Amino acid sequence: MVLTVKVPAKKAQEFKNYLMRNNFFDKTRSVESDKGFVYFPIHDIDFNILKKEFSYINLSNKKLKKIKKEKLEDILTKKDLKILRKSYDVIGPILILEIPKGLIKKEKTISKYFLKTFPNIKTVVKKKGPHLGKYRIQKYELIAGEPKYEVIHKENQLNLKLNINETYYSPRSANERMRIARLVKPNESVLVMFSGIGPYALVLSKFSRAKKIIGVEINEKAHEYALENAKLNKSNNIEFYKGDVNKIVPKLNEKFDRIIMPLPKTSVTYLPLALKYIKHSGIIHFYDFSEESKIPSSTINKIQAACEKSKRKFKILKITKCGQQSPRVYRVCADFQVT
Repeated sequence: MVLTVKVPAKKAQEFKNYLMRNNFFDKTRSVESDKGFVYFPIHDIDFNILKKEFSYINLSNKKLKKIKKEKLEDILTKKDLKILRKSYDVIGPILILEIPKGLIKKEKTISKYFLKTFPNIKTVVKKKGPHLGKYRIQKYELIAGEPKYEVIHKENQLNLKLNINETYYSPRSANERMRIARLVKPNESVLVMFSGIGPYALVLSKFSRAKKIIGVEINEKAHEYALENAKLNKSNNIEFYKGDVNKIVPKLNEKFDRIIMPLPKTSVTYLPLALKYIKHSGIIHFYDFSEESKIPSSTINKIQAACEKSKRKFKILKITKCGQQSPRVYRVCADFQVT
């Protein structure tokens, strides 16, 4: 059953804007007009609530046509569909695709399909190789849409400003960041190594009762966005520092209740630093890449080796599989307590 609302034509645009802003507009049905009125399909809201906001609207029995949406099956062959990557990332209004070699000639057709099907998508890009350099930057090539790479992305009720060509950011880690935030206890001091544009620090600031959060990032552009994002989200318990964690952390002259290390490729080289500046019984969240068959032994062995060198004891609290790097290689997080 589709709720249909009858709106005077003069007020139609105002009402439509409200529906679109709040995702109440049912895009599976057509909008129709007749004799000075416009009929809108809506869902997920009590009509009485709308009536209080817009006194001029009324319910209607008018049946609205169902919109037949184009599908990828309509524009690609069965062979194409087999090699097409089904997963993709969305950062703000940017859709990021991975185009296999066999579909390069059809990448514009595929991109235009996404632009047409998803109104919130304004730009479609494809990845150009792996993350490169010490800043972990992923380069992108425009396929279709607007050539705009600085955007504001919404994650966990936060606004994150970034430029996808100048900073590293993964929307796929949103749930993992929230998981960590829920573990933080009141009045903790937290260090986020490799803090980037600030997503971990900002999520902790909003959803935990941490007393103090410090983020350290070597990429100057990412650091600038982190400072801007702290202001954008009115976060007042975060301090961001620009530079190498090996140089910045010793200068802070303090130890932390919790340390987050979200750089799986090289985090192991910074474990001695984390072990030096974690408090007794403090917790470290160590991110690592591991082959599926070696989870969790490979990661635990790295922690054990570092702890033995630092003459610290540890206790594994949890091992979480939180992302896939490549076939049979996963991103894992080891939560462990240092004693």
